[in-house]
Amino acid sequence: QVQLVESGGGLVQPGGSLRLSCTTSRSIRSIYAMAWYRQAPGNQRELVAAITRGGSSNYADSVKGRFTISRDNAKNTVYLQMNSLKPEDTAVYYCNADFSGSSHWGQGTQVTVSS
Repeated sequence: QVQLVESGGGLVQPGGSLRLSCTTSRSIRSIYAMAWYRQAPGNQRELVAAITRGGSSNYADSVKGRFTISRDNAKNTVYLQMNSLKPEDTAVYYCNADFSGSSHWGQGTQVTVSS
């Protein structure tokens, strides 16, 4: 089992930045891959960015060049740095861990981009 705790969401103006954090209850080195998903009202949950244990990362086309996923093994934490935010980035953002063949989710954190 893996517990995930997200933080860092909030209200930001278009063009602004936020950094989301996801701290795991286990050593992050034991987790194959970590990812951020998001879900806007009326939409399906979608992958935003993912990073493997080896450090390989991938991004949704809609966030490439604006968002960066990273991991700090010493803090058992994964980050999502979000720059140049747009109103369409508004959603609940969820942390996900692929551990032991199972998918584990955090409780979500709201990100609202609005003037």
